[in-house]
Amino acid sequence: MYPGKYAQLHADRPAFVMAASGESLTYAQLEARSNRLAHLFRAHGLERLGHCAVFMENNRYYIESCVAGERSGLYYTCVNAFLAAEELAYILENSESTLLITSAEKLDVARRALLDCPRVKLCLVAGGGAGVAGQAGAARLVDLDEAVSQMPSTPITDESLGAAMLYSSGTTGLPKGVLRPLPENPPDQPLPLMQFLGKLWLCQEGMVYLSPAPLYHSAPLANVSLVIRHGGTAVIMEHFDPRHYLALIPKHGITHTQLVPTMFSRMLKLPPAERAAADLSTLKIAVHAAALCPSLVKDEMIAWWGPIIHEYYGATEGLGFTSCDSHEWLAHRGTVGKVLLGDLHIFDDRMQPVPKGQPGEIWFKTATPFVYFNDPARTALTRSPDGTMTTVGDMGYLDDDGFLYLTDRSTFMIISGGVNIYPQECENLLVTHPKVADAAVFGVPNADLGEEVKAVVQTMPDVAHTPELAAELIDFCRSHLAHPKCPRSVDFNDQLPRLPTGKLYKRRLRDAFWAGHESRLV
Repeated sequence: MYPGKYAQLHADRPAFVMAASGESLTYAQLEARSNRLAHLFRAHGLERLGHCAVFMENNRYYIESCVAGERSGLYYTCVNAFLAAEELAYILENSESTLLITSAEKLDVARRALLDCPRVKLCLVAGGGAGVAGQAGAARLVDLDEAVSQMPSTPITDESLGAAMLYSSGTTGLPKGVLRPLPENPPDQPLPLMQFLGKLWLCQEGMVYLSPAPLYHSAPLANVSLVIRHGGTAVIMEHFDPRHYLALIPKHGITHTQLVPTMFSRMLKLPPAERAAADLSTLKIAVHAAALCPSLVKDEMIAWWGPIIHEYYGATEGLGFTSCDSHEWLAHRGTVGKVLLGDLHIFDDRMQPVPKGQPGEIWFKTATPFVYFNDPARTALTRSPDGTMTTVGDMGYLDDDGFLYLTDRSTFMIISGGVNIYPQECENLLVTHPKVADAAVFGVPNADLGEEVKAVVQTMPDVAHTPELAAELIDFCRSHLAHPKCPRSVDFNDQLPRLPTGKLYKRRLRDAFWAGHESRLV
């Protein structure tokens, strides 16, 4: 993120607007505030390649914090705003952050985490709330506005390009920091990956982007960064709500947006009259990723929004990238696209190529090198024996035209009676049922088969959790899928542990069933 020339060319243009509160910063204001914060970083010993962290909900301070890190040559870690104190402390220590930026809303969690983080020398509190004299850790807490008020609004003399060092979501284990080499570039020269994404997502000067997801996640953060580098305006939702999202499009003349499939599902379950009344006329491109999108959901979205929906597949690690537009998807229904970055291979568990159409583990000769920060052992687990390829454990296959299809994470594959079952297909089906808001499918112990298929379902509001509904959902699955892929039982949960980024934290559900059992699953 770097305001650059637009702070002079379009000083009064909003760089971003908070969707609910209406708070905003112009390019001139963003330039001045991020410069002051960059000076504060230097004053507290944060030099190029130093580490800081941001732990906040979506708010008006978030962007300036990232801009300051990116123009100071820092690795800045945007932390999941929903973590508990112990989880936050782990990331702060693991990332070697010496400075934390948090908010009044997250201060209690941050303060508890700081008790286990002696490396953090300063905690800036955005939006007030730093008056905690006499409480544990209070000496390190400073109000952000007060701290930067006396700093210069001009750039630091040694500006250089910084970058986000984000952490994997931890859905299959402890989160891992993804570190990429950082060239000694000026901040107006972004990494090649960002230039690639800007072209792919049709970024242009003056674009108006609607961001409905948490900024700590890699895709929303990258998109907002691209908006600012193109002199556009980002409209940032504090929380996603399907009605509010649709209302924001005509209100701000939204041209670009990115979503996750659960947002599609929630909008599709609005009353038909509300959907028909939505004004989408300004939208040029809607991108989605982060989780597999059920084909029936995507069919309905393309029918509603038109062929402006683009899909991509990529990991925070950046080892490879596939993409497809609506026309390509309709011709190859269910695909996540063709490879645009990296050299993709599908291998079996002996690292041998599998035939077209047969699933295996996805490996790339990586497009952008990375390591897991301070974790050579886990970095090594992602590498092929000869060190030439990397993987994050996703499973998929290629069709005859070279389009990639995902099946599931390798860690969630179910082996039932010797048959490999990928539960994503069943999850995709269940969420299309009118009584289902969300669904998780995974393997649970079975004395005879080893594992059996279990579904845990979050119903729509006011739908009763009854044995009759469980039977109805099992029958629904069996009418569309081969019986071995279908759940033998269905449990109900008021709220599934889905991360705001769209990823399902399935491990938390599954582990309860495996307590006390010998589990082959990670």
